[in-house]
Amino acid sequence: MASNTRVSILDYFNIVFEGENGKIESNCKACGTRIQAKRTVTSNFVTHLKRKHQAMYDEFVKKKDVKREAYSSGTVQNFPANTSGGSRASFQNAGTMAKFDRNDPRQALISEAIAKMIVRDLQAVQMVENEGFRELLHLLEPRYTPEPSHYIQQQLLPAYAYQVQLATKQSLTGAESCSVTLDLLRGGGACVGAGTSGYLGVTCHFITTDWQIKSALLACLHLTGHHIPQRVLSEFDEISHAHGIAGKVFRVVADLSPCDTRPPFRLPGFSLHCNGEEEEEEEEESSDEETCVAEAKDPAVSKDNVDDSLGQCLGRCRIDCFARSLGLCVREGLRSSTQISIVLAKAACFYNYVMATVAPEKLGQVFGSGASPAAAQASARHADRLWNVQLKTVRRMLESVDFLEDIVDRQDLALSTLEKALLRELVEVLEPFEEATDMVQLDKHVSISLALPCVLGLRKHLSEITTRHCTAIAASLTQALDRRLAGILEDPLYVTATTLDPQFKLSWSSDTDWHKQVLVEEIAKHTQAVSPPEPSPEAQPSPSKRGSKLFSFIKQRPTTQAKSLEQELAAYLHEEPTDEEPLHYWKRKSIDFPLLSQVAKKVFTVPATSTSVDRIFSTIGKTLGAERCRLLPKNLETLIYLKANYRLLWT
Repeated sequence: MASNTRVSILDYFNIVFEGENGKIESNCKACGTRIQAKRTVTSNFVTHLKRKHQAMYDEFVKKKDVKREAYSSGTVQNFPANTSGGSRASFQNAGTMAKFDRNDPRQALISEAIAKMIVRDLQAVQMVENEGFRELLHLLEPRYTPEPSHYIQQQLLPAYAYQVQLATKQSLTGAESCSVTLDLLRGGGACVGAGTSGYLGVTCHFITTDWQIKSALLACLHLTGHHIPQRVLSEFDEISHAHGIAGKVFRVVADLSPCDTRPPFRLPGFSLHCNGEEEEEEEEESSDEETCVAEAKDPAVSKDNVDDSLGQCLGRCRIDCFARSLGLCVREGLRSSTQISIVLAKAACFYNYVMATVAPEKLGQVFGSGASPAAAQASARHADRLWNVQLKTVRRMLESVDFLEDIVDRQDLALSTLEKALLRELVEVLEPFEEATDMVQLDKHVSISLALPCVLGLRKHLSEITTRHCTAIAASLTQALDRRLAGILEDPLYVTATTLDPQFKLSWSSDTDWHKQVLVEEIAKHTQAVSPPEPSPEAQPSPSKRGSKLFSFIKQRPTTQAKSLEQELAAYLHEEPTDEEPLHYWKRKSIDFPLLSQVAKKVFTVPATSTSVDRIFSTIGKTLGAERCRLLPKNLETLIYLKANYRLLWT
């Protein structure tokens, strides 16, 4: 019998001479020592390894043990020795190892890893049928049997989606209240088909019993027809009942202007190159004029109609996305200047040329070790599509622009003194807006309490800044801020959220008495009377200790009395503000301020920024090309659902 796999001690030696009767002389590959022996008696070689090269000997023994285990388990097949050509071919094609059984844990583990890759990278399931992918799998693990695409699409991914649903329902069972965001993808892209169809994402945000903030996509549903608002409300009601949150929803963040009609806002003209491809300029279909034309063609799904319908049905529960409103203010401000886009376009040309021609070592001196061309190109492909990340790029470039101009020596690309001054002033004007945007976009972080202080800080910044080149931009930003976000300053929700954030309290208020009254009225709507827990009979001190003279010197503890809302608020505001994270603070203070902690647990569930499914909607058309997007609606729903809830299933 001949084995198709072989472990030989001679693998560690070079044969330099072969004589009669199987005599050989070999040099050790490690030290060069020449050893004589016979092919059939290799103990001299083994002894040399064991005495002189212990690590190599251990490796040899390990290989022998692995082979012996493979034989005992039947994974290594033996074939009859035959010198005929046909038998030799069948020997080579038979494979060296037995395949995993479908129920083998190793088979399931690799299949799960492939599914995770498809979900995490938004890959097409059909990729598992590609010849190159299967060759790679065979190279890495020959015993694995590739699963067909229909098995992954119809069985594996839906099974994972079901596990996520169970985990989500279990988590929501213990949540006292929650907030919901509604996001809509609609339009004529390859992924969604006709303009009257779309996908609705319903994301729930809640705080657990141990004061951890969590988010979960409850559903991603395919919508068709013109009556989008009615369908949204109907599906939302059904999803709420299915997940047991119908009576727990505190606020609904709904900005249902579809993601496809509101691409990520970028600095006008600042178009970066990514791996030889040029970023698409922000299209002007989002302008007011063309939006009106689009709505005239399909008035049933216009943003105003959607907003009005939702506003009527959801009432005060519905609020706008703060981060979205902040971005719209910046967009309006920049559109007030026609000169800025020309200068930004020239700056982008200069930056692109620098990244394409300057050596990585010199770029590292300017931008730091992390600013390699590959890293910069990857950043430009994804993050730099957002205006606040682009602004960071402009700032970094301006900090070393003179040095960069000397390196590239291209006078036609060099920025003039006036252009540099304009860009520096633009960065100064927009820097607080950038900071506010970055701040509210942090994951797993209370963000609603930051909205009101951000508005006040931006107002103060715009009123104090002195401009020479960006006067029109600053004035337009001020007007947009007042029109879109001034209402936050008097909104009871934002007043309550900011005050219950221990780093702010009422330090921002110019009329503390009025804001205290607003707080009392708002908090009273969302609190239930909390009475001190009655001590259990087991917790009562024994009669002997209570009446003992031995402990008569101990003062009797006063009976605990429930504080009124006003007393709690006064005690809370009397404490100095602290930089402690809000959820950590209220977890620690929930016993001292039970009424206030009830409200904090509600208001802090409201997000100030877009949800993960909104970001997936914004990128899915680019990630999944036209050919890959030939997916059934239910399959795309499953892919988005698992992508948004990736951390719930695979942590």
